Amino acid sequence: MRRGWNNSVPLMIVAVVITSACGGDSNPASPSATPLVNPVLTAPAPQTPGDGDQLETLRPTLTVTNGTSDQTGSRTYEFQIADNEAFSTAIASFITSYAVVVEKTGVPEGTGTTSFSPDADLQPTTRFYWRARMRQGSTISEWSPTKTFKSRLMGFVRAGELYDPLIHGETVGQVVGSASFVPGKGIQLNNGQSHVKYLLPQTITNGEFSMDVEGLRANAPGNKSKVFGMQEGQDDFITNKYRVDIQYRGTEGVPPNAIQWRVLYGSSDDLDVRYEPDTAKRFASVLLLNPSTTYHWKATWGSDFRLVVRDGGMNGPELYNYGLPTPRGTYSPNPHYVYLGAPVGRSGNESASIANTIYRNVWIGNRPRPESLGSAVR
Repeated sequence: MRRGWNNSVPLMIVAVVITSACGGDSNPASPSATPLVNPVLTAPAPQTPGDGDQLETLRPTLTVTNGTSDQTGSRTYEFQIADNEAFSTAIASFITSYAVVVEKTGVPEGTGTTSFSPDADLQPTTRFYWRARMRQGSTISEWSPTKTFKSRLMGFVRAGELYDPLIHGETVGQVVGSASFVPGKGIQLNNGQSHVKYLLPQTITNGEFSMDVEGLRANAPGNKSKVFGMQEGQDDFITNKYRVDIQYRGTEGVPPNAIQWRVLYGSSDDLDVRYEPDTAKRFASVLLLNPSTTYHWKATWGSDFRLVVRDGGMNGPELYNYGLPTPRGTYSPNPHYVYLGAPVGRSGNESASIANTIYRNVWIGNRPRPESLGSAVR
């Protein structure tokens, strides 16, 4: 019997894949590109100046040992210098003509080491912090460890600003009488007839006069003994119409060992422009000072007058803080002289300087002392 196509015979379907006669896809995928990988960088290492070095310049050369990279290519460095550990301009102590925050990018890498020097003078007598890091392309290394250095010890006198560190054997003022520089400590007035005199280039009608003083002792000889003062010109200090007279009284004082002050705003006779603590305050201001302790003294004047004394330096606890408004008169001596100690006036030697006191870190300015100025001597 003849067999034909019927449902009993399985239907076989063969799928055939037809490829191009040229052997493949006419648009083959391109080979994958090698992905870019950022270099792995290590931070540079500070080399000079050494940590805490006292320098003789205001434009130091900072040098680092180069960082490393796992890739070839050019590298540059960034350097930062600041008077604060945060390297922040927000808390920096800026002063006219001196830099306290410096940042330099794009310093080309040297062979083995890389160096940078600032283009402007740094603030003198200041502890600075510095660090560096490396850049390759868009990749930046970590910062190097932070190191410190101290800028050159020096004073300066300009309109509205005077600074005198005094610990390095010189002064921007004039020494009158017998005085000695004590290395690392300051200038010592050897007797009650000695003082340091400064002539300011411009009258300061509102300002601050501050310093560190060592050698003040309870029960010392003297009466209205002077720690520091100011006046107009060079006539008698006691009768000067712009006298500022800051005292630590001796055994003849009333009472002994009292802190007291008197300020005249334009007349030695008119009591309306004479300002001083009253008798009760004077008797409440007896302090037994220790000659081995440093005391920070700060007077401010303008629309009021205030004296602050701190134990142990400018950041120490307050021992004395008292002021008075000065609504009558203006403090405007011309020429304006200021003193460490005071000249002998008609009151005699017992009301002049205090023997064996040592002064350093002196600031006189028409604004508050910059916080970091003098940090190299603290």
